[in-house]
Parts: sequence; structure tokens; C-alpha cells
Amino acid sequence: MFVLMFLSLVGLAHFYLWHRMVRSTTGPGRSRRALTWGLVGLVLLVVAAFAGSRVEWGHWLAWPGYLWVAVMFYLVVILVVLEIPRAVAALLLRRAASRSATPEPVPVLAGAGGPAEDEPVAPPAAEAAPMSRRLFLGRATAAVAGVGALGTVGYGVTTALGDPVTERVRVALPKLDPRLSGLRFAVVSDVHLGPLTGLRHTERIVRMINGLEADVVAIVGDLVDGPVAELGPLARPLKDLESRYGAYFVTGNHEYYVSGGPGEWIEELAELGVRSLRNERVEIRHQGAVLDLAGVNDVGGVDAGDPPDFDKALGGREAGRSTVLLAHQPIQVAEAARHGVDLQLSGHTHGGQLAPFNLVVGLQQPVVSGLATVDGVPVYVTRGAGFWGPPVRVGAPPEITMLELRA
Repeated sequence: MFVLMFLSLVGLAHFYLWHRMVRSTTGPGRSRRALTWGLVGLVLLVVAAFAGSRVEWGHWLAWPGYLWVAVMFYLVVILVVLEIPRAVAALLLRRAASRSATPEPVPVLAGAGGPAEDEPVAPPAAEAAPMSRRLFLGRATAAVAGVGALGTVGYGVTTALGDPVTERVRVALPKLDPRLSGLRFAVVSDVHLGPLTGLRHTERIVRMINGLEADVVAIVGDLVDGPVAELGPLARPLKDLESRYGAYFVTGNHEYYVSGGPGEWIEELAELGVRSLRNERVEIRHQGAVLDLAGVNDVGGVDAGDPPDFDKALGGREAGRSTVLLAHQPIQVAEAARHGVDLQLSGHTHGGQLAPFNLVVGLQQPVVSGLATVDGVPVYVTRGAGFWGPPVRVGAPPEITMLELRA
């Protein structure tokens, strides 16, 4: 179902681009045919990139394919935004053309100055003007969209491949034991180790986390986009993570896209010193007080027979003890609220990754990024340190968060 929906959207987007970038900018002939076939080739490139990214031999298609997806997205967005001013300009041009096409009456003497009956009469020059003006309008619109899309994607690539932003956040929890005040979490999510990332991507994230000198490292899902056999070397820098009370991980939806499920990554992370919280909790003892740190599987595990189990992770807690929950998707806060969680840490959204896609994400998730309160529970949603699909981020720079608990 997802594949059919994706192919349908890609097809519709390219048909719209053909209408505005090819048909509206060329006349019938060789140029239009060449551009049409070029656009067909780009459709096939997108399909090949998505299919090839899942097999090693197809990784070389990922960069051009995903970059075109980003350019395609912003071409469509900009052209849609330009539809209204384009329609207004077209109306003004038609009115100007109609006025210029109305000839002034010229008196002609009988028998003199008039064309012979069999002499061809040249059409008024003004009749060709409307077509020429429409062509100019189409080309001008396409040029604006092209420059805007390429500039936006260029900026987005620089942002996505640059250093993540360090966000520093303080969260006051009314029931927190004062002795736990100042406990610091380094929160990272959506690293998305895959064909477009390299070893330096992981090394940089580990270096930045270690620089925060956190008490706890929380990796909130979507760490990988492939099997251990392929991506294991990219994850090895995680063994160098430093924190006072350890590093913890919960699954995201992408861990369930790996053939065989997340099991092999759970084992690999354990060897790297990262503990996975599989519908369970641990005690964080700090300055004589105890905090419950719980983690639940992602909702993507439902279809894989590995669903989130809030009762198992949160049941039977000691009364009065504060609980921080790691849950990949913000939408899981509804169940967390029913179990009396004090704070939920999530990722998944990428902050939208490609503005204005953040508006669409907000229709499915209660929080897109940052700190908010949902059903009485504070939820912090990190934008993630990596990217999925296009190596592009616009309006949502990559993020590593230093979150400090305050009483």
C-alpha cells in the first residue's frame, strides 16, 4: 500500500512538473520531446534510488536519486505557490493583448488603397503576441522555481551534512526528588546510519555527545537503515560513548524495516556498551535518590510481533518515584500519560526535515519538535541528528540535546 501511494505521488508530481516546466515553456517539437523523456528518466531514477538503497549494489543511485527527490519537492512547492500570481499575470496579459488586437478604424477611399480580392491579407501582428507572452510567462515561472529549488536544496544539503546543533533544555518536574535536580540527559535520535552516511557521521555525533559530559545518554530510535553486516562498521564509534550512568536505546520504526527485525542490532549494541530497553526500566541512582528510566518498543513493532508494552515497562513502580520514558514516536505519549510518566523523550519527526513538510507531520504527531505538554505529560521531541531519504534539511537543522531535569 505504501509503495503504491509513493509511486502515485511521484507520478503526479512529475506530471505537474511536465505541465509547468516542459509544456508551458516549449512548443511542439524536438525540445519538448527531449525534456519529456528526461523527466521520464528522473521518475525511473527516483524509483531505482528507493529500491537500490536497500541493496548494496544500488547504493550509487542513492545520492542522485534522493537529491532529485528534494529538488522535485521544492519545485512543486514553489510552482504551487506561484500559481496565483501566475494566474493574475496571465489575466493581465490577456487583457493587454485584447486591447492591442482591436485596430483603430482607418478611412479608405473607394477604389484606392484597399487590397485586391485575391490578394492575401497578413494577419495583424498583435495576434501572435498572446502566445509569445504566455510562453514568456511559462519560462519566467519555471526559471524562478528552478533557481529557488536549487538554492533551497543547496542550503539544505549544507545543513544536513554539517554539525548538529546543540540544544540545551531544562525541564522542571513537580514530583522530582530535589536530589535529582541537575541530572543531565544527552538525547539523540534518528541518526539513520545508511548508504548516504559515513563513519565520520557517527564519530562526530559521539564526539559531540561526549563533549556534553552527560549523566545519561538516550538514543531514541531510528539508529540504522540496514543490517549489521552492512552497517556494523559505521556503528562501532558508539563504543566510545561516555556518560556517568550509561547509554540506553529504544527501537524506532526503521529498526523494524531491517530484514529479520531489530534483534541483531540489539545484540550488536550490547557489544558496543549500549543497553536496549525492551519494554523495561532501569534505576538511575544519583546523589542518594532514584529515577526510573523506562523504554518501550516503537509502535512499528506491532506488525512484527514486537509491540510496545507499557504495562511491562511501567507497571509496579515504587510510588512517588519520578519516571522518564524513552519512546520513539511522540504519539506514544497518550499511553504514557495513562501510566503516570513524568517526562517522555522522543524523536521520529525530524522536525519535519523539509519545510513546509513539518505542517504535515503535525497532523499525525502531537509534537513536531521541542518541548510541549500533552495530556499533562511534558514531551521533548528532538529533531534528530541525521536524515532520511534526501540528505537535505530545511528549517529543521540536525540536533543533539542536553536536557537537564530540575525540581
